[in-house]
Amino acid sequence: MNSILSLSGPSRQPLAGGKPGRVVVFLHGYGADGRDLLELGQLWAPSMPDALFLAPNAPFPCEASPHGFQWFGFEGRDDGARLAGVLAAATILDAFLDELLARHGLGADRLALVGFSQGTMMALHVGPRRAAALAGLVGFSGALVAPERLAGELRSRPPVLLVHGTADQVVPYAAMSVAVSALEAAGLAVTAESRPGLAHGIDEAGLAMAARFLADCVAGA
Repeated sequence: MNSILSLSGPSRQPLAGGKPGRVVVFLHGYGADGRDLLELGQLWAPSMPDALFLAPNAPFPCEASPHGFQWFGFEGRDDGARLAGVLAAATILDAFLDELLARHGLGADRLALVGFSQGTMMALHVGPRRAAALAGLVGFSGALVAPERLAGELRSRPPVLLVHGTADQVVPYAAMSVAVSALEAAGLAVTAESRPGLAHGIDEAGLAMAARFLADCVAGA
C-alpha cells in the first residue's frame, strides 16, 4: 500500500528484518513527540525481534510547549472540554491504527499500544472501544479518562498492564486504582504494578515488566 498514514513519527524496523509479525505503537505524553519513547523499541527488540515499533507524534501542537505535541489540551479546560479533546484525538488515532494494520496485513491481535502519561490516557480510551481486541495495552504513569463511561462503550477486552510511581506529582498515583477498578468492572484483565518512590517517569523494573507482558500477549494471540 502506498497510502500515507494519518499520523507520522519515527519508527524502528523489526530486528529480525523482513515483514513485521507484530506492531507496537508508542503514544507519548503531553508536550513531547514520538522520539521520546521510540528508544524503548531498541530495548525491547531482542525479546520481540519480529516487531515493528512506531511512535507517532500526537496530532496537535502543544499549547504549552511550542516544539512538542498534544493529544488533547489541558490548559483552562474543565472535564467536559478535556473529554471532547480525547474524543477528537481518538478518532484520529483509530484511523491511524486501522491504516497501520491494513498496510501490514495484520490482525488486531498483533498490535499493542504503549502509552506514557497522556499517551496512556489515549491507549486506555481507544483500546477497549475497538471492535477487535488488541494484543495488549501498557500504560505508564497515566489515567483512565471518564471511567464511568467505559462499561457502556466497551467493545473489546484487551489485557492491560498499568505501571505507576507512588511519588508521581503530575498524574497522581491514586489514578491507577481508579483505572483498575473501572477496567476490571468492565471485564478486562488488568495487571497493576506500583513503583515505590518513582516520580512521573518509567524505571528499569517497569520497562522489564512491560517487555515480558508484551512478549506474552502476542505469543498467546
